[in-house]
Amino acid sequence: MTPQVDALYRCYWHLVAHRSEVAEPGAWLRLDWAFGDLLVFNDDGEIGAFDNVCPHRGARFFVGDHGVGPMLCPYHGWRYGGGALKPALAKSFDPEVLAAQTIGRYRTAWCGDFLFVGVEPEQDLADQLGGAAVQLETVSRLITRRRDFHALPFECDWRVAVENALETYHVNLIHGETLASLAMVEKSLVVDGPNLTWEGEVTDKRTLRGLSALGRYFDAAEAYQGYWTIHVFPFAMISSTFGYSYAVQTYFPARDARRTHFCTRLLDGRVRPGAERAVEAFLDSSAEMNRRIFEEDRQICERVSPAYDLEKPQRAFARSEERLRLLHERLSAMKNPLS
Repeated sequence: MTPQVDALYRCYWHLVAHRSEVAEPGAWLRLDWAFGDLLVFNDDGEIGAFDNVCPHRGARFFVGDHGVGPMLCPYHGWRYGGGALKPALAKSFDPEVLAAQTIGRYRTAWCGDFLFVGVEPEQDLADQLGGAAVQLETVSRLITRRRDFHALPFECDWRVAVENALETYHVNLIHGETLASLAMVEKSLVVDGPNLTWEGEVTDKRTLRGLSALGRYFDAAEAYQGYWTIHVFPFAMISSTFGYSYAVQTYFPARDARRTHFCTRLLDGRVRPGAERAVEAFLDSSAEMNRRIFEEDRQICERVSPAYDLEKPQRAFARSEERLRLLHERLSAMKNPLS
């Protein structure tokens, strides 16, 4: 892990989940990141973030991506609950040694119903998000549940993966039968500190008619009526079309600089009462489309040569790659703070 990646991990808050994903007591989800497994767990209503490692002998509490169940180590029966670590057969251990055993835990903060995790964040979450906090809080209230969870490692530098997500220049070539059907045209770009919000108009008339017709089934008046996406610096993205569903992506760098721990989740927007069955097939197809898009992204990102210099000062950026240029400038400034 490079010093810059280590600083990004430690100094910033990271968006990791929506409240609906861990709403039930015992609900958990697991994400890969450079420090191992990040575990989000609902401990009888208290949602925390932990290392997914039992401190006794190092077994993982959970495998898989998400579920509901006790935080119980299958190796020797140690568990966590009620805010405390509870060793099995505790009287058989030296009390002082046992008292020193702890589970790695991370700081948490909320923006609306979005959960952020911090290692050693330098700012309060509100300061880090700036003006982006208002729209994130609004969007978080428009989400009802998770429909799909898809972890898909990218064999490339994390910057390649994030850069790919920040531009539309590649869409027609790479996503000709998926994302390109929207025929997006940029409407606005808002810069809130390190966070970048992009809005695009859907200009394909047939697609626009179909999406507009679906509006009667959704309670999405507060959502942007087009394609909306935000880069929550440094490692997360959220995107939506018309607010019918929301795709949440995390691009956590691995310890190996040539790998990115990527995960995408599709979360349902608010559906009008009685319209659930009418939109079920549409939302399922949206989840499948989301997977296809990111598989296409994975394939092209893995074709970027590891020898390509992502830090060279004279990189060429098209107008549609303005967000890349801004990211490149920010990361370069972090690497050379006196320049």
